[in-house]
Amino acid sequence: MKIIVFESDERLVESFGGLASEHDVRFCEETLSAENAGDHADAEVVSPFTYSTLDAEVLVRLSELQMIATRSTGYDHIDMERCAERDIMVSNVPAYGQNTVAEHVFALLLAVSHNIVEAANRVQRGEFSAAGLQGFDLAGRTMGVIGTGAIGRHTVRIATGFKMDVLAFDIAPDEELAGRLGFRYVAMDELLAQSDVVSLHVPGGESTHHLLSAPQFGAMKEGVIVINTSRGEVIDSPALLEALSSGKVAAAGLDVLEEEPAIREEAELLSAVFDREHDPRAILTQCAFVRLRNVLITPHSAFHTREAVQEIIDTTIENIRGFASGHPQNVVS
Repeated sequence: MKIIVFESDERLVESFGGLASEHDVRFCEETLSAENAGDHADAEVVSPFTYSTLDAEVLVRLSELQMIATRSTGYDHIDMERCAERDIMVSNVPAYGQNTVAEHVFALLLAVSHNIVEAANRVQRGEFSAAGLQGFDLAGRTMGVIGTGAIGRHTVRIATGFKMDVLAFDIAPDEELAGRLGFRYVAMDELLAQSDVVSLHVPGGESTHHLLSAPQFGAMKEGVIVINTSRGEVIDSPALLEALSSGKVAAAGLDVLEEEPAIREEAELLSAVFDREHDPRAILTQCAFVRLRNVLITPHSAFHTREAVQEIIDTTIENIRGFASGHPQNVVS
């Protein structure tokens, strides 16, 4: 089979070596897009990451495509309806780096609670002073975890290790888990009203779009900390900016942004502002986030550890092997 691995690097080339002995495997450092899809029209399998967008315009150019092996859990970057119409199989990596992302939650939270970034920058400037850097303890604070899937559960475990009280909300509460880990499920309104820290662990989609918007921020405690390592669109960006400006939200730690693909590069931003597919207000809001001292942003890197990345690669290779042998796995369509 002809397989194209997009957004590739040296590690992917090395790891896909075994598969290359069985199939025609080629590598492309670029994302898959409408501009380059025609160059790969004979691909039978493509393996993208989330930065590639496999919409109708891209898929129509891939006339021989039989399978998409996305190197991600989420697949909202893929036009699933069009794939179903053409009988294109889509597989994902259903679980990887659960502890990895949860650890990143606390990297962001500790950086905020102890003013780590400003403290380190100050020392680098030769200012060895703790003045104005007073932080706060996590112990004794209440953490609200929205979504108790694999990553949410690890977040709960770490929070209890810090002696935090944990409240959780999930559309399918697991009371056995709550008893075992020592947390309590509550309604969303109670979680927002009682939590000192709110951490999001839900998938993207219509049901979670702008899950946190103006009414939810209004219901939160004064001076709450918001952490998002899930999907950018889960938070209404202008509403968060307003909450930060008013002091309702004291600080935010964000690994994902609502219009992340559009703001990745300045050139993309300039064109995206006039693109109806993007929300110019959200884009400009997130540019403002970058300049706020009480917002810490990482570049969608919560998953990016050696262990988690290798897990993604290994699962993707097995997904492709399974498809080629007639025994598909991790199929989402």
